[in-house]
Amino acid sequence: MAPSDRIHAATPRGQAPEGRPKRNPSEVARAFGFLVHDVSRLIKRRFERRARQMGLPITRQQAAVVLNIAGNEGVSQAEVAAWLDIEPIALVRMLDKLHEEGLVERRAHPTDRRVRTLWLTPAAQPVVTQILAINEAIREEAFSGMAEHARDTVIEILDAIKGNLALREEADDSPAVSPPEPDLVDQPIGKLRAAAG
Repeated sequence: MAPSDRIHAATPRGQAPEGRPKRNPSEVARAFGFLVHDVSRLIKRRFERRARQMGLPITRQQAAVVLNIAGNEGVSQAEVAAWLDIEPIALVRMLDKLHEEGLVERRAHPTDRRVRTLWLTPAAQPVVTQILAINEAIREEAFSGMAEHARDTVIEILDAIKGNLALREEADDSPAVSPPEPDLVDQPIGKLRAAAG
């Protein structure tokens, strides 16, 4: 009998391994992380479908690069990679594609020869307008049937969640200042008396 067969044979019907109740697939689909992932995936698909229909040769991630440059012309490649949380090499490939499409140009930094700055070409301006129109159409689809205050609440909650998780990431990335104090509950009584003494 294979190990997986033994697990299933030893698990009562309706129970997951180790006695945990089985989760209904619809419950899993409603779990927070899965919902966020699914919404992001669907937004990406909707964006790319609409872009194709409009004859716009751009992916959602490339569109994010274009919009970040549009609001910050002269920004460095490293800054855009950090904002979008993507590897610099992945950004270089996207920039190569956007350059081939005539949308983005790289220029030397005025004081640092190692740094390349990013600028939109005049041909990119109508593309920015189209990207914003697609984003607005998808927003309307996503919030269909929801009152304006509910839409605002969703955005506020997602923004707060993003902030909470970003703070945790920063805390996890920063070096520990000092080791944590030992928990007094775990100390033998003799050591506690000596410390108090």
